[in-house]
Amino acid sequence: MTAQTVVQSINPPGPTRAVPIPILIKIELLGDLCLLHFKGCLHASADSDYLNATMEEIKTLACTKFLANFEDVTSLDCRGLSFLISLYKASGGRLVLIRTQPQVREVLDITRLSTVIPLAADIETGLAAFCGEISVAGGAE
Repeated sequence: MTAQTVVQSINPPGPTRAVPIPILIKIELLGDLCLLHFKGCLHASADSDYLNATMEEIKTLACTKFLANFEDVTSLDCRGLSFLISLYKASGGRLVLIRTQPQVREVLDITRLSTVIPLAADIETGLAAFCGEISVAGGAE
């Protein structure tokens, strides 16, 4: 055999899969409100050390209300749900998710977490949730 006859494909047949974007969390302080901007995939392959460090940082903030912007979250699994539950506990139940994508909303609905954590369509509606102006899952469509 020559080098020319030993050509192998290193890519399996089928469609190319996109590599998921790891989760990034930007923290924005607005008085006693903590606005968390999530971007990427919040799932099992997320960097646990990064998530743990971010959670510890969030716990040290003097925030009494938390809005989590999920506009750029493309997927959520059990690891992501666990992080959300930890965030909910750390916030003392003062957490609202805003701008959830349909695939993320579906996971929240299936697990019934959307009946515990309020969902809102935007920041203004999320802020209104803290005043009791919307129902738990109201305004999230």
